[in-house]
Amino acid sequence: MTTDERVVPLFTAAAIAARIDQLAASIAAEVPKDVTVVGLLKGSFMFAADLIRALDRHGLSPYVEFLQVSSYGLERQSSGRVKVIGGMPDTVSGKDVLLIDDIQDTGRTLTFTADLLRENGAGRIWSAALLDKPSRRVVPFEVDFIGFEIEDVFVVGYGIDYAERYRHLPFIGRVERAGA
Repeated sequence: MTTDERVVPLFTAAAIAARIDQLAASIAAEVPKDVTVVGLLKGSFMFAADLIRALDRHGLSPYVEFLQVSSYGLERQSSGRVKVIGGMPDTVSGKDVLLIDDIQDTGRTLTFTADLLRENGAGRIWSAALLDKPSRRVVPFEVDFIGFEIEDVFVVGYGIDYAERYRHLPFIGRVERAGA
């Protein structure tokens, strides 16, 4: 954090943990026990790890894969173009998938990724996002499991970054300029 920035907490670590356990219970009631989880990197890594452990506590035995996609780069606004970084997981063909993302914002990333998974042979696809910003939707995509709905504020922490900073924070907050 630079001296002219501060992060104002929106959701504490305890609130996030409680909500993830609730999500896991809902997910476990709907998806197959051996669902393949595909976490979108980098932003969802903390959410995916905690959700996968919670799914285990609720009786699931998920397979775990990751896919790296990006539409932000180092900016605060999406470029509008989603790109895959690295390769596609080999193990989605013929599998039911739970797609995990950090934020449902414009809808582009989840739409692009769900389509990509289908093209690579995935069966049924469910989606989970820790945060949802419905006011920013450009592409209609209905997330099946949402942690928290938020206003159109730029957030960081709990895996979510701004120019690769703040991912380490155990809470989710918004970045403010000092004196704001």
